Amino acid sequence: MRLYLLALNPTDSVREGFLPAARGLGLRVTVLTDQPTAHGGDEDGGGGPYGGHGDTVAGDVEILGCDVRDFRAVISRISAHHRPDAVFTNSDHLQTQAALAADYFGLPAKDWRAALRTKDKAETRRHLAAAGLDAVWSAELAPGRDPAPLAARAPYPCVVKPREGVASEDVFLAADAAELTARCGEIRERRPDAALVVEEYLAGELHTLETLGDGHVRHVLGGFHTELSPPPHFIEERMAYEPAPPAGVLAQVLAQLDALGVGFGACHTEYVVRAGRARIVEVNYRAIGDQCDLLLARMLDVPLFEHVLRVHLGERLPTALGARTDRRARLTYPCADRTGTLTAAPGPAELVVDGVELTYRPLREVGERHALHRTNRDFLGVARAVGPDQTRVDRVVADFLAAQRWEITP
Repeated sequence: MRLYLLALNPTDSVREGFLPAARGLGLRVTVLTDQPTAHGGDEDGGGGPYGGHGDTVAGDVEILGCDVRDFRAVISRISAHHRPDAVFTNSDHLQTQAALAADYFGLPAKDWRAALRTKDKAETRRHLAAAGLDAVWSAELAPGRDPAPLAARAPYPCVVKPREGVASEDVFLAADAAELTARCGEIRERRPDAALVVEEYLAGELHTLETLGDGHVRHVLGGFHTELSPPPHFIEERMAYEPAPPAGVLAQVLAQLDALGVGFGACHTEYVVRAGRARIVEVNYRAIGDQCDLLLARMLDVPLFEHVLRVHLGERLPTALGARTDRRARLTYPCADRTGTLTAAPGPAELVVDGVELTYRPLREVGERHALHRTNRDFLGVARAVGPDQTRVDRVVADFLAAQRWEITP
């Protein structure tokens, strides 16, 4: 059986999650990407096995160049190659394209309408408001349009962000019209062709909900309580696992996902809670990233990535996943605080301390120079830990990070 996996940059989710899962299922994997060399392929879009894994045998991966942002190019590339048994992506940017391509070949897939309305943050707001579930003040700013009229009527504080952005990239809290106008200008310097969304600031504690469905049954995998950097930025610095939100909160979030048409495969939803009211910040119709998915699979002790791929192969999920409920977890992301060259940093680590399993992975190499982005791209590494209780997990992570040293030379 052949799986086509649409990708942009290589990610930990693909390298450590979905590719090993595909190999375990005996799938032949073809990666379609607009960056073949980044995935180990040739400049001309040919390719050998992913990362150089020997001969092309069941489970190995070939890389093909393709304009994956264009669903027509994806369909054409697949049609000229081998008949697919599944078309899949875990990229925020490619969900609609993968859904359309899968549907073209008559394969199980997310509803492309749901993929589009969750990716487009303005459409998400319109759809939820039309369903009578949550009305958030929101307005779009087209490329090249003067932000002043919108700034004059926006509620403050408000948030400005790219309509189809990800990972807190160019997301800012604006206190007044002058700051909003200035932030729009800054974003446009980097993204002149991007439409922006300005919306009311949703106050409250930030949480995530991780779900997995097959269109018939939906499993709640729990979620994370997320700690953000100080405003005006929204960097996710620390995340602690939560087995499940209160029943009333869960019902509100699931009702909004139902209205959006979300129910197939993995979904990562961010929402805030204030006075018992749950309001969606955004819906990422794919598995959670930044190594949270790797932690989830390990902590719950379920074949999470295999389950996701099986759904896209047309298989039904079991009515019970058999997930463990006796463990807690935390992720912490050491962040750069300045532009410069990383001159000292810890290497990877695998430790067991006081019953807590801790993994540390660097996200930058010593010697690399980076600008300060005020986003998740400032992460220097990630410490993820699983243990029997939250207090112990938090202590082990804090002690580990306190003993490490990162140096950035301007």
